[in-house]
Amino acid sequence: MNEVAIRFLSRCFAPAETIAFLLRRESAAAPAQRVVMLETALAPRYRAWLAYQNGTGANIYVAANPLRPGSRKRTKESIASVRHLYIDIDTDGDARLAMLRASDAVPPPTSILSTSPSKYQVLWRVEGFDFALQEQMLKLLAIAFGGDPACTDCNRVLRIPGLLNRKYDPAHRVTVEYPDDSIWTPDDFRLDAGAVDAMLFRNAIASRKPPSKHSNSESDWAWVSHELAHGKDALKMTRELASRRSDKPNPLYYAQRTVDVASARLWLIEGIAIEDIITMLESRRRFELPAALCSARAREIAATAQRMIAHRKSA
Repeated sequence: MNEVAIRFLSRCFAPAETIAFLLRRESAAAPAQRVVMLETALAPRYRAWLAYQNGTGANIYVAANPLRPGSRKRTKESIASVRHLYIDIDTDGDARLAMLRASDAVPPPTSILSTSPSKYQVLWRVEGFDFALQEQMLKLLAIAFGGDPACTDCNRVLRIPGLLNRKYDPAHRVTVEYPDDSIWTPDDFRLDAGAVDAMLFRNAIASRKPPSKHSNSESDWAWVSHELAHGKDALKMTRELASRRSDKPNPLYYAQRTVDVASARLWLIEGIAIEDIITMLESRRRFELPAALCSARAREIAATAQRMIAHRKSA
């Protein structure tokens, strides 16, 4: 393991912290896992062993967060604290990385790893995040900047700069740059469901050829998403939206559906279970709709919100 890798690990973790490596070979039935203290990993003998494994075909990864002392496995329960936010950018990497760099919704990254041509792992060193807030922010980052939606677990592993990415022939050496040395807090990330929707909408408009004006319904969606994300009352918003859209054949139906789909989408991003979302939608409209219709409608709206999120992830 070379000096580039040593510097990266030393920046990511503190002395006496427990870290986890994952070694994956194409020929092996299952990956191997090693849990050691940082000092052990940086010792010459262990570095030489990792270098040998990488040189003979193993892809080597490190967990993004430190583990609890005494841990033997890299499970979610063994993670000690949130050390990093991260995003994997595997598609249109250069364009999406440029968009991330230019955004005022997120601070400058702590590290940017080039894992292969036009593919990146972006890290922010953070403090003040619990695991629920980390997962919510990871989902928003992936949606906003086109990252891999699967990379939202607290026990996620990262590639190590200075080592070889063995998925390619010839192998690609992972490189790194360090745009900023700051440690960021939740207040430094100005992302919520409404802000993400607005970003996606602006990007979609900018990419259209020729440019075209967005519809009133798109504006309604962005406004509703933003207001809900900031805690505005859904029933009051329904009435206000219905009064705004008297041009619709049924303004109340339109407003109810827009507000409820946006609510369901926000709750899904926050990690609320689908059955709980259905119950909340039923409770919201129980005095406005017949019971049988209210239940069926809630399930359909929750499913619609799920499809919206899945479509964003696959786009």
